[in-house]
Amino acid sequence: MKILALGAHPDDIEIFMFGTMAAYAAQGAELTFAIATDGAKGGKGDPGALARARRREAAQAATLLGAVPRFLDFPDGALVADAALIAALKTLIGEIGPDLAITHAPNDYHGDHRALSDGVRIAASFAVPVLHADTLGGTGFSPTHYVDISAHAAVKAKAIRMHQSQDPERFVDAARTQNAFRSGQCNGAQDALAEAFRFEPTFPFADIRALLPPAPPIRTVMVSTGRVD
Repeated sequence: MKILALGAHPDDIEIFMFGTMAAYAAQGAELTFAIATDGAKGGKGDPGALARARRREAAQAATLLGAVPRFLDFPDGALVADAALIAALKTLIGEIGPDLAITHAPNDYHGDHRALSDGVRIAASFAVPVLHADTLGGTGFSPTHYVDISAHAAVKAKAIRMHQSQDPERFVDAARTQNAFRSGQCNGAQDALAEAFRFEPTFPFADIRALLPPAPPIRTVMVSTGRVD
């Protein structure tokens, strides 16, 4: 199986979907990580130096799973779903031939995230189904699918920490909190962790369950047989 993960910035894949990528890697899937912008506005100091540092960090994180990093190098903070972005995404999808593309939700917090989501949706067309990752903090997001990442929490945290230019501990903590909540939301087993996704069926793709790693095992629901007055 070929999986194409697309993030707007150099650390987005790690924060929003790296546990799922690790689950795919454990299944033997071929992973490609595409980063849309150069990340030059994600901090202080010289933008060029920051962009180079963030590129190195993203490449190092990708090596944890043997993923192939692809850098589209659009300007950070100015991404729009225009002809240039859509053409670049169509070329990428054509070269890779993925079975599934995973990217940001169309209502995520950052304009670059929203633009990439729109661009991927348009570029994917009839070529590949598109799955949307959770939003920052889960705001405005209603999951349709969950992936158990309990066994991959350590490598996800390690990948986020590769991005030393981004003060990564805040994202390690936030991601784990969100992953614990999402597991609980789908009645996952005690101490399980999950990443959440949303799939909007679009012809000709109606059901992608067979393309996803397993969801968390659920806890038994105990129903009281006692009388309630």
